[in-house]
Amino acid sequence: MAGRRSACEPFRAFIEAGLAQGLSAQRLYQDLRSEHGFAGGYDAVKRFVRALGASMPLPFRRMEMAPGEEVQVDYGQGAWVIEPDGTRYRPHLLRLVLSASRKGYTEAFRRQTTESFIRGMENGFRAFGGVTATVVIDNLKAAVKRVDWFDPDINPKVRDFAAHYGTVFLPTRPAMPRHKGKVEAGVKFAQANALRGRKFTSLSAQNGFLLEWERTIADTRIHGTTRKQVAVLFAEVEAPALRALPASLFPVFEEGRRTVHRDGHVEIQRAYYSVPPEYLGHELWVRWEARLVRIFDAQMNLIALHTRHDPGAFSTDPAHIHTHKRRIIERGADWLLDRASQVGQATGGWARAMYAQPSPLIEMDPGLLTETEPGGGQVGG
Repeated sequence: MAGRRSACEPFRAFIEAGLAQGLSAQRLYQDLRSEHGFAGGYDAVKRFVRALGASMPLPFRRMEMAPGEEVQVDYGQGAWVIEPDGTRYRPHLLRLVLSASRKGYTEAFRRQTTESFIRGMENGFRAFGGVTATVVIDNLKAAVKRVDWFDPDINPKVRDFAAHYGTVFLPTRPAMPRHKGKVEAGVKFAQANALRGRKFTSLSAQNGFLLEWERTIADTRIHGTTRKQVAVLFAEVEAPALRALPASLFPVFEEGRRTVHRDGHVEIQRAYYSVPPEYLGHELWVRWEARLVRIFDAQMNLIALHTRHDPGAFSTDPAHIHTHKRRIIERGADWLLDRASQVGQATGGWARAMYAQPSPLIEMDPGLLTETEPGGGQVGG
């Protein structure tokens, strides 16, 4: 009869939730009778499900990953830190969640930088005792330079970190939080269960609390989806499937873009390092740590390597000096002997004989051994 209210209407929410999980009308009918005392018939459920199907969107396909296959990573907001001097701030909360076991790692950082992101990832892998095949991340600025679903531009330092640990970073599609739904829920769980209503006197105090919370609360809970204790599922299923950790930690270094000055050097913390002359005026990528400075071209090919120097110092590789800017004496004995041979056979023979015999040290002003013009002139004065 038109306009008659379906006997299934009081159970609409239950039926919609079941359909979202992919349950059939037959299964819903069985559950309604056994769990909710439903008195209607199977045909009523079928009609109600058919009507809902015309208006409900298709359910999302749930993706479960094999053990050791994936870790999801995201940021949230940590608890207030109120330091003894009155400084107040809310740190960034980085959380990693293993997709198979739901075991997590959480760490708070003062700022969301590439360096802190890498250190948090490294600490997480070390806490897990191994590495996953892939890392699913949001398009956070600390890791992704250019957002693109098909060809994202990963920060070079993050890319090298992935190579060091033998994993691959997979940014999600923009504005698609469900692509990393496990860690989205994991961040909310950490915020609500561990940090809500708490304040800490330091960042280290908050991180110490989070480590203990992971061990005593997060790891011991029965997860709502897996229906197993997180720590047990991790130990029995996921830990053995993780890839081995590398022998060393990822190197600590800083990096950034630098433009080559007119003198053929780039500046790093007020010290200056040479590059090949063809890069004059180019923008290059530079990495520096306690002992070394590495300079790369736009394709991340190494073009120069220097030892680190104090502010104000210049580090100039002789190979980086343009040929028109070199003194003759800087070009070496082989070049001088070759030029003497070009004068004549006798001159070349005399020069080689003189070079082969030991002789007293003769002081000479290098300024007298310069060419009269680039690429031409005579040797000597």
